Amino acid sequence: MSSLININNNFLDLPPELSTYGSSRVAVLPIPFEKSVSYGGGASKGPDAIIQASGQVEWYDEEINAEACQVGIATAAPVVCKNITGEEAVKEIAKRTSKLISDGKFPVGLGGEHTVTAGCVMGMLKECKDFGVLQLDAHADLRDSYQGDRYSHASVMRRVREFGLPIAAVGIRSLCQEEVEYIKREKIAVFYDRVVNKDGWPLEGVINALPKRVYITIDVDGFSPSVVPATGTPEPGGLPWYETLSFLKQIFAQKDVIGLDVVELAPIEGLHFADFSMAKLIYKLIGYRFIS
Repeated sequence: MSSLININNNFLDLPPELSTYGSSRVAVLPIPFEKSVSYGGGASKGPDAIIQASGQVEWYDEEINAEACQVGIATAAPVVCKNITGEEAVKEIAKRTSKLISDGKFPVGLGGEHTVTAGCVMGMLKECKDFGVLQLDAHADLRDSYQGDRYSHASVMRRVREFGLPIAAVGIRSLCQEEVEYIKREKIAVFYDRVVNKDGWPLEGVINALPKRVYITIDVDGFSPSVVPATGTPEPGGLPWYETLSFLKQIFAQKDVIGLDVVELAPIEGLHFADFSMAKLIYKLIGYRFIS
């Protein structure tokens, strides 16, 4: 299994007894793919920034009163993403994700631009059936194509929907007319950021919109820029830290979460708190999945 492991860095800087692939229940998959970003760049540096920052995250989580890392968290070798198209990247990511699942791992993808989610979900579909996708995001990402690219980050949830999967999207605050019409036609459950901030979190609506098994994709621009300023396509408004954690904890409690990804972190040199926050978010979600 040594060829599967990232021998240079591992999530949380864990010792071998807590990060060996064979005995770990979780596998972190770095996916530094960046091809179609349309504003600020740097998403390809996100996976490494999160892994580096995670070395400063305390193993003990006072909320769950445990060290979630005791379940074992292996860090896989990064997906090779240079000089390939979006379609090629999606297929390679799918292959790597499928392998993790067939080996009995809970996959955690680290993007990279949001396109990577299509590959993660495709890989999930090779091993799992009958699941839905929960999307936390500022953007709907439902265009059929963007700038001539059907595998653009702005089209990723359209590709996911075409897999035949139900979607629930929370935090949306930027979309085009084409996407509005597609949402209505496909009856996609979209919970806009403005409404969430006015009326509260749509837990019941999300629970009802998705089947028992759920895959979660978190675009970091879904958060308020005060939580994550380091992203290529920031939007005003956004989801706050503690309320988002509370919502996600309830999702984990009521659904069978089968995998997740965190995408679109574009690190800012000298500004570490966004990198650290996303490392801590991932660790807390692992705790919600295996401990809470």
